[in-house]
Amino acid sequence: MNDFRINAEQIGAAAATLRDGGLVAFPTETVYGLGADATNATAVAKIFDAKDRPRFDPIIVHLADAGDLETVTTHVSPVADLLARSFWPGPLTMVLPRGETIPPIVSAGLPTVGVRVPDHPIATQLIQLADRPIAAPSANRFGRISPTTAAHVSGQLAEHLDGILDGGPCRVGVESTVVDLSGQRPRLLRHGGVTHEQLQEVVGPVEIHRGTQPVDQAAPAPGMLARHYAPNTPIVLVTDPPAEPPGPRAGLLSLSRPGSTDGWARIEVLSETGDLVEATAGFFAALHRLDDAELEQIVAHGFPETGLGVALNNRLERAAARA
Repeated sequence: MNDFRINAEQIGAAAATLRDGGLVAFPTETVYGLGADATNATAVAKIFDAKDRPRFDPIIVHLADAGDLETVTTHVSPVADLLARSFWPGPLTMVLPRGETIPPIVSAGLPTVGVRVPDHPIATQLIQLADRPIAAPSANRFGRISPTTAAHVSGQLAEHLDGILDGGPCRVGVESTVVDLSGQRPRLLRHGGVTHEQLQEVVGPVEIHRGTQPVDQAAPAPGMLARHYAPNTPIVLVTDPPAEPPGPRAGLLSLSRPGSTDGWARIEVLSETGDLVEATAGFFAALHRLDDAELEQIVAHGFPETGLGVALNNRLERAAARA
């Protein structure tokens, strides 16, 4: 595996690897992506093999610029255009009718495709130099904790990659929001870096998908299964601040500092001031540290059910779900 340093020459080498059908992990503002040429079905199949990802789970296609949208979809509606102008580049994925340039394997055989424009200079330059759309789910084993640093990627997928572009920690820290525009009205499929409130400020009412995806059906978007984003260490989700640890090797994940730290084997405080933006940026990294601490269980205190807290609670609920 090549360690692509961050300069124009090495990003160019990574882009050439993608054009040749290889796999390259790269940073975005949300999480690190595992990239392949989205127009090359054989290259995309390597993503599924590397992640041990089921073929019913679709992969989001990344573009360098919103002006490239018509190259991957058959129809750009006025709502799609408005959302693109409002939130791209940024952590929003739109599910749209799939164009002929994108093979069915990308979309789990569905006639739609998830598309976004990432807000990260390395990702933008990589896609521009590759000169094609890039299919890229999170660069981790399927269902496990998402990667927000290059080290997270290397620890899970190093042997499957042709290269990693190390851009440091991801700024947003959770995956993109996914909104389905293939029906008559917008429908939010996955909470993420753009909040439900922000979407509605731009386009009016946005329905929220409820429930989880059956494991034997193609999903319209990634991250819809009952269990996802999960560490190896069991997670217990609580709604009230725990008064004491449930055992000698318990870790705590909390938005702000608890009243007492006695007895906890490890504590991860996501924001001393209770700031949800700061908490979101550090969320997956904190989960990785807790998972590496040889704990018997992780106790996670839920977040306020507003703004980015909704996305964080969604990740916790799926991480804590039983397989």
